[in-house]
Amino acid sequence: MNRIDAAFQTLKADGRVGLFPYLTAGFPALDATERLVRVAVDAGADAIELGVPFSDPLADGTTMQRASEVALSNGASLAWAIGLGARLRATLSVPLILMTYYNPIHRYGIERFASDAEGAGLDGFIVPDLPSAEAADLTRAAELRDLYLVQMVAPTTTPERLAEVGRTARGFVYCVSLLGTTGARTQLSVHLPEFMAQVRAHVSQPILIGFGIASPEHVAAVRGQAEAVVVGSAIADLLGNAAAGDWESTLGAYIRSLRSAAEPERTATETRL
Repeated sequence: MNRIDAAFQTLKADGRVGLFPYLTAGFPALDATERLVRVAVDAGADAIELGVPFSDPLADGTTMQRASEVALSNGASLAWAIGLGARLRATLSVPLILMTYYNPIHRYGIERFASDAEGAGLDGFIVPDLPSAEAADLTRAAELRDLYLVQMVAPTTTPERLAEVGRTARGFVYCVSLLGTTGARTQLSVHLPEFMAQVRAHVSQPILIGFGIASPEHVAAVRGQAEAVVVGSAIADLLGNAAAGDWESTLGAYIRSLRSAAEPERTATETRL
C-alpha cells in the first residue's frame, strides 16, 4: 500500500485533520532541510511535502519565490532533493511527496525521474504547472511504480474537470483554496465552504487544502471540509525571519501548535473528565 493511503486511513481512524508541512529543499540552508524535516515529523507532521526550488515558480507568491532563490543559490536541485528524500526515508515512515514544476522533470527525464523517486522511497509528486491533458507520460511512469501524481483543483475548475478528477485521482486531491499564488493569509476565503461542497459532489478521495493556511485557527476551521492541510509560506516566513540557531525550535513550536488544532474535537463530557 502506498504510504499516502495508509496515512489517510490512520487520520480517519483517529478523527484528526492531517498536517502536511511544506519545506523548500535547500532553504534556509542546504544542510538544514534534513534536520528541519525530522523536527517537523517529531512535532506531529503526518506527511512532508518537499519543494524543489525552481527559477520560475508561477504558482508561488513572493515568500516561496524568495525561498526558491535562496535554495538555488545554496546549490539545491531536483537531483539533490531526490537524494534528500532517500536520506530521510532511511529513518522516517511518513509519506514524502515531492512538489516540483515540470521543467526540471522534463530535463531530468521522466523515466529516470520516476525510477530515482521510487528508489529514494518517495510516495508521489505534485506538479502544479502540468495540465492533465499533458500528464499521461508522467502518470504512466508513476503508476508503474505505485507512485501518485497528485491532481490539483481550484475555485475555477469546471464541474466536468472535477468529475474527471473524481474518476482518476489517486492518493488525495489538492484543493487550491483561493485564486492567486501561494502565501500566508490572515483569513481563509469566505467562499471556501462552497468550493469544498462543489469538490465533494464529485470527489470521494481525501481532500487536502493548500494556499493560505497559516494558523491553528485555519486548521481548526477546515475540520469537516478536508482531510488534511498543507502549510508552506508561513513556515518559510518563520524560518526566514529566525536566526539560524533558532530554526529548529521555531519550527517545532509552530508545528506543535498546528497539530494541537488538528486533534479531534472534544465533547463537553470529555472536557469535564
